[in-house]
This record gives sequence, structure tokens and C-alpha cells, in this order.
Amino acid sequence: MLPEGNRPLEGRIYVLDSYALLAYLEAEPGGDYVKELLEAASEGKCRLYMSIINLGEVMYIVERERGLPKAQETLARIDELPIEIVDADRSLTLAAAHLKAHWSIAYADCFAAALG
Repeated sequence: MLPEGNRPLEGRIYVLDSYALLAYLEAEPGGDYVKELLEAASEGKCRLYMSIINLGEVMYIVERERGLPKAQETLARIDELPIEIVDADRSLTLAAAHLKAHWSIAYADCFAAALG
């Protein structure tokens, strides 16, 4: 359980990056908080989004570390979660490019930031 101040806030929108989702999937530090977000989203208390670019990052990491069958299993599991995957259209891509031009963060993370 998380301290009360860190609980998912009702009515809020949360954007997940690849490492947040991997923390949940692999029971790593921070995964418990993502689990609470997923439970809250399942109950309609908040909304979760992830860029398709960040989803691709999850997939290549899982496939590289555990193989294609595990990646396919992971994708099926993700598809069941209450996360809306947002396609990278022109507007999102240009917003991510703008962020990358001004900040020293990974390009894929710029897509998560641009959704926020």
C-alpha cells in the first residue's frame, strides 16, 4: 500500500511510460503504484494513457530479454489492461520532437511527456 498522499487521484489522467509498465509487469519497484493506478482505472476512477511509441519500447525490451513468445504473451496481457494506447499522429510527433529539441530525455519518453 502507498501512503495516502500518493494514492491515485479520482478523476485524474495518468500517462504511463515504458518503464512504469515494465515495473508493473515484472514486479519491480514502482510496480505496486502502477497496479493501484490500473485498479483505479478499472473502476473508472482515473484514466490511463500510453503512447504507441512507449508500447513499442516495452515490446522490444521484452522480446530482446525474453524472446518473441514472451513478448507476444506480454502484448496480450497489456491489451487486457485499462490503458488507452494513443497512436503517434503528426501533432503528437511534432510535440515530442519539440520536447526533444529542448530537453535531454529519450525520444520515446518525449511521446509520453507530449501526451501529458
